[in-house]
Amino acid sequence: MTSDQFLSILHETIDENPFAARAVLRILEVEFTDTVATLAVTCQDRPRLLVNLDVVSRHCHTDDHVKAVLCHEFLHVLLRHTEALGPLTRARHLAFDAVINAIISREQGPSYASFFSLYYENEVGITRLLRSLTQAESAIYDDFGELFEEEQPVWARAWVGLYKGWLVADDIEDIVKTIDPSELGDGISDLVGNHAELGSRPASVLSDALDEAMRELNGSGIWKSPTSRGVRASAYDALVKAANLPLQHWKSQTLAVLKRHLVPSRHARALEDQALDYRIPVLSQSDRRAFIRTLWDPILPQALWQGTVKKRRATAQVYLDVSGSMSAEMPALIALLNQISDHIQRPFWAFSDAVSPATIEGGVLKTQSSGGTSMDCVLDHIALTQPKAAVVITDGYIEKLSRQSVEARLGRTRFHAIVSRAGSANLLRSAGIGYTQLQGLPK
Repeated sequence: MTSDQFLSILHETIDENPFAARAVLRILEVEFTDTVATLAVTCQDRPRLLVNLDVVSRHCHTDDHVKAVLCHEFLHVLLRHTEALGPLTRARHLAFDAVINAIISREQGPSYASFFSLYYENEVGITRLLRSLTQAESAIYDDFGELFEEEQPVWARAWVGLYKGWLVADDIEDIVKTIDPSELGDGISDLVGNHAELGSRPASVLSDALDEAMRELNGSGIWKSPTSRGVRASAYDALVKAANLPLQHWKSQTLAVLKRHLVPSRHARALEDQALDYRIPVLSQSDRRAFIRTLWDPILPQALWQGTVKKRRATAQVYLDVSGSMSAEMPALIALLNQISDHIQRPFWAFSDAVSPATIEGGVLKTQSSGGTSMDCVLDHIALTQPKAAVVITDGYIEKLSRQSVEARLGRTRFHAIVSRAGSANLLRSAGIGYTQLQGLPK
């Protein structure tokens, strides 16, 4: 392959604009050099695309193979701000590469995916995650799916999910961490793309191009985290998930605390499917013991079946502290409450030194606030309405309360306080109110 041929393919890729890569690829000054393993994008004021033409010529057998490598490098650039995730270990490099290769394979098809299949065809063990399954490997899984999952290591089971789009970078990294380090190999020289600078902060011109790519990619200019972790997330969500992991981790932990303090309610507005196990004298594929028993017992056994039943969602009466000292975490908390709106009894309440109805419209909290913070008004409101469960979200800077007064007004209401990270739980503790303090909100 000549330099002119490579440049021609690069221009085709810019025109085709896979993954909205045009904004970044068009500003790069191309330099052919043997100082990089394959391709690399520098983070300088005048960003360059460094190309090892000999390596590209040796491993790229079609134009689409070159485009696959270009897409791989672009996606590395798009994930460059993952330096917030911590040290870039071999496990993390491998996890990101595996997810990027899977995204390209799913979105661009076999002509692109075949590059990774050839480049990593001799890999053994967990590094096979860097390519999709061969036809023979897929056939084994299709014919012996359950047996395959039971007898293969965890990473092999994840291999199928990764290339189907069910798993994202942090899922793969968690799996890689369980492997003996000796099985991972050393260094990053064997991986496609620019790993040496992954984590570097891009210069302003490259940062602006990334912003443009983001706007073109999702249509709004704002990266939104996926609503569920690692389960059937789209290709773009997979990238966003990895990039926003610190904030997403904070959200998931906070959301888990909120959900732990919900109770079933016949007044809940929404229904949801809940798992239901039952036994009937009909053989089930999931109950192997019953099937085996039929081999020696002439009486048809009761087999376990699994189904779903509609039940009212668990809910709680929620009180949100809207005093000024809650401002740092308020936007993220409002977004979380919006996510579990079906679990919040209506009306939703806000309080400062009085309780007022509140709504969240378009991500904006609308309520009345008079300033200050008083837990007395919340306890009086609970005593009046007597909900089964109530959750208060506060910074904890409240008045001093006696345990007897708190217990008298709560009655049988299950009550829990969620305290902001910068808040204080001392007065809640002395009043005998159970609480959970949030972790620090990532910057």
